[in-house]
Amino acid sequence: MKNGIKIGVCVVLGPQFMKIHASCPFEAMERILQDNGSSVNILLAEIHAEATSEKIAFGWNFDGKVTGIVGTHTHVQTSDERILPNGTAHITDLGMCGPHESVIGREILPVLHSMKLGMPQKLEIASGDIRLNGIILTINSHSGLATKIVTFSERMS
Repeated sequence: MKNGIKIGVCVVLGPQFMKIHASCPFEAMERILQDNGSSVNILLAEIHAEATSEKIAFGWNFDGKVTGIVGTHTHVQTSDERILPNGTAHITDLGMCGPHESVIGREILPVLHSMKLGMPQKLEIASGDIRLNGIILTINSHSGLATKIVTFSERMS
């Protein structure tokens, strides 16, 4: 809580193309809203999923019901940030916080060898050009909906 405003944050998993068993993220979010929606002024949701279509559909489904929805997992910041028609801020993927000169955070050559040869390789974490990717939201404190979304990618080293 800050200045009397209660903020909620939740994460759901999207099962499309993932090698995990997860409940339906749409049903999970409906339960979160039912159980907690009226007790917070601002609600931010993360959908951790492989499929961009799943993350985009999730945003449209909950437009106007949550303040902001961010997708994660694919490590590459998308350039589709927007305020949906009913006031929910949405971006398909926030991007990665880590080495930009890499293959989603891993050293490039071992990943190339693994992909080209079809053989497992030890994939060390890369170390150069560390970046912090994310968004900055402007939120109407009365409605709990977003009025502006801006992406950033900041070099850390």
